[in-house]
Amino acid sequence: MTDTQKTKGPVRARSFLALPLMALLVAGCGTQAKNDTFDLGLAPSVDGPARSSRQILIPEPTALKLLDSDQVVVRVSPSEVQYLANSRWGDRLPRMVQAKLVQAFENSRKLAGVGIPGQGLAIDYQVVTEIRAFEVSTGSPRVATVEISAKLLNDRNGSIKAQNVFRASVPVTGEANDQFIAGINRAFAKVGGEIVDWTLRAL
Repeated sequence: MTDTQKTKGPVRARSFLALPLMALLVAGCGTQAKNDTFDLGLAPSVDGPARSSRQILIPEPTALKLLDSDQVVVRVSPSEVQYLANSRWGDRLPRMVQAKLVQAFENSRKLAGVGIPGQGLAIDYQVVTEIRAFEVSTGSPRVATVEISAKLLNDRNGSIKAQNVFRASVPVTGEANDQFIAGINRAFAKVGGEIVDWTLRAL
């Protein structure tokens, strides 16, 4: 094994990153470092209209294997990624995004009901999402980027009522792990709030 955890396939990891960035990236497979565990935050201010007669389902978002884990992605070039050292999300990223979107819709108090698969709700629409980016890039300037596509699916006839792609990039100040996470959280809060507002307007 090298000192750098590498992704498989066409996405490659550099082996020549300069310090102090090198210290931020995942060490070799034999390392038993203690990982700090981070949560996502999403408390949007929602302007969309109330839809008190609607019930929606929030399935778990889809994502490529790169993002379908509890690792924090750091992009070092358009084709090269690594993972943030000694850090992880509190669960698989798609499950965390799902849980935070459910909470955001519930906290809006503008729907008759919000649920996830298996809860037995009589659903009117599904908000089907795909996580396309959830990362910090190490270029200049350093930015955190979140991109999520969303489709509003009529649960009764399977037709798509609306679809959109939501993307936010925010600057990251500093090189500490918690500063990277804070940047990702700010980007996700913007994207998540836009998804909630867009859904309420599209229903």
